[in-house]
Amino acid sequence: MAGELPGVMKALMGLHSEVVKDGALSAKTKEIMMVGIAVALRCEYCLWKHVPEAVKMGATREEIMEAVSTAIVMAGGPAVAYGSVVVLKILDEMDV
Repeated sequence: MAGELPGVMKALMGLHSEVVKDGALSAKTKEIMMVGIAVALRCEYCLWKHVPEAVKMGATREEIMEAVSTAIVMAGGPAVAYGSVVVLKILDEMDV
């Protein structure tokens, strides 16, 4: 996408970098939040990005699955499917 929309992607990456910085919430907490949001939105691509980022920042399997459980409360059945299929597949492949 960067080749097609370089300005947009540069702006998006800048926004992402600014938002994920440590602040009142840690960068790790923000990545875990993004996992929950991605589950609620059913964005598999987003999960493949944010689950590994959260793990790299020190998130545990338990923390990630707690974010999934929060998404289930907000998004219902489709979040159960994404949490039990996509997120667990990513965590298992990462050996987390």
